[in-house]
Amino acid sequence: MLELRPLTTADGEASYMFLQAFAPDENGFENPYHDCSKETFLTQELPLILDHAQGRNLKENYVPETWYFLWDDDQMVGLFRIRHYLTEALAQGAGHIGYGIHPDHRGKGYATRGLALAVEEAAKLIPEDEVYLSCHKDNPASLRVQLKNHARIDHEDEVEYYTRIPLPKHLHR
Repeated sequence: MLELRPLTTADGEASYMFLQAFAPDENGFENPYHDCSKETFLTQELPLILDHAQGRNLKENYVPETWYFLWDDDQMVGLFRIRHYLTEALAQGAGHIGYGIHPDHRGKGYATRGLALAVEEAAKLIPEDEVYLSCHKDNPASLRVQLKNHARIDHEDEVEYYTRIPLPKHLHR
């Protein structure tokens, strides 16, 4: 069964192993934990990630962000990070939702289905009518995923497409 679950301490080791499959920056999916030791991730970084979801211990100009992992039965196949609101920089850049699918599970429809679930979760967190996303122009698969989830291209620049997806009204906070 496919489900999106928020990160918990119980998923710490699985999330660490998941992140090791990603480069530090892959098509705009930033992974500062790639070269982090497992011990450092579990004892220092994971508690901070969980604090950030609650709006605690945020660096200046950072916003609360909740990590959701996409699970297919007992396999962690994707990560969706939802920012609860946007700063001016995020509103001109990364947007509300960032996501990555584990390299072993790409091309299987997980991003499309996972983004649909993430949009539902975002509707519970974000006090707006739509979510804002971006994707590198050299990543057409990500743009297709967003378009399949009812995105419209809001604007573009030389490097990125910027899209908006309406949030389901019945889930709005």
